[in-house]
Amino acid sequence: MQVFVWEARTLKGEVKKGEIEAENESSIRNQLRRRGFKSITVRKKPKDILAGIPFFAQKVKEKEVVIFARQFSTMINSGLPIVQCLEMLGSQEKNKTFAKTITTIKEDIEGGSTLSESMKKHPKVFDELFVNLVAAGEAGGILDKILARLSTYMEKTAKLKGKVKGALTYPASVLLISIAVVALLLIKVVPVFQKMFAGMGRDLPAPTQFLVNASQFAQDYFFYMIGAVILAFFAFKKYYETDRGRWNVDSMLLKLPVFGPLLKKVAVAKFSRTLSTMLGSGVPIIEGLDIVSKTSGNKVVEAALLETKKSISEGKTISEPLRDTKIFPAMVIQMISVGENTGSLDSMLSKIADFYDDEVDAAVEAMTALLEPFMMVFLGGVVGGMIVAMYLPIFQMASAM
Repeated sequence: MQVFVWEARTLKGEVKKGEIEAENESSIRNQLRRRGFKSITVRKKPKDILAGIPFFAQKVKEKEVVIFARQFSTMINSGLPIVQCLEMLGSQEKNKTFAKTITTIKEDIEGGSTLSESMKKHPKVFDELFVNLVAAGEAGGILDKILARLSTYMEKTAKLKGKVKGALTYPASVLLISIAVVALLLIKVVPVFQKMFAGMGRDLPAPTQFLVNASQFAQDYFFYMIGAVILAFFAFKKYYETDRGRWNVDSMLLKLPVFGPLLKKVAVAKFSRTLSTMLGSGVPIIEGLDIVSKTSGNKVVEAALLETKKSISEGKTISEPLRDTKIFPAMVIQMISVGENTGSLDSMLSKIADFYDDEVDAAVEAMTALLEPFMMVFLGGVVGGMIVAMYLPIFQMASAM
């Protein structure tokens, strides 16, 4: 099968364009004539020379997967066969990488594979949680409901990620601006004052001398400093990829005075939402905890959930081992215990997730309100201190005169 680009006119004279996958040009012409088109032009679609290089491949965004899941759910609920749904979704998808993935999945299903087995071959697009829920939907005959639930879950999870990113963006931006301003002053502004100070014939005040020395150091070793920062970044990244490194960093993050409580609330919200979605879709709790632990995003939380899974397999309730982890608040443990006793654990977890979503909102607002004056004082103090240090010799000369 080859991809062809076509252009034709409708009976009203309107020009239409599109792409069709077919064996040859004649089959496309016949198909378009049957649809009432005339003045048909068909040609092979030129190959993208960068398409085969992974670095240049278009990334599939989470939002695109959410839209795919929601549209797929609606189509299945309308009674359309899975292969036809995938063909339609693949043809209308603008992201080339995602369109190719959908087409490959359709071909695998036509070859006898199940939908979940086909999706499992594309872990960069469909994660383990997505694949397992689709498998549960196929087994229970409720694939449309599972896909709708998945899209809702992914939307709420993306919103939660957005809140955390938003909370981190402000201090990171102020810090980067501070570094840029300090670098500009040291490399461009201070040397001008240094030349002026050289003709004074007297010793400079200690703050000014320190600033001059720092400026000289920055000019002499600027590129070395940039290289050191890049090297430190990659060294940290390599260290974080190790089990020990990730454990140490994640453990430290949870203990931070401002960010720690926020990250714990995010972890509780994500755990509750994910496990609720899986239990409500018919996934066994042991399997659900295994997947939830892998998607937790924090090594300490992951270890706690795996320990919980081990305890449950030994006959304990979920609330007992979660209490021992010291990560989940007492209120969450009590609500989970009530959910277990009443047989409504999935709905109770959903309520916990909704509550902690609001808690994350409140924590982000409080943190922003706390950090904003602090960062302003920090930026003003650094820049203001440098300006005072530069003008200090001038002030001394004026007072002497």
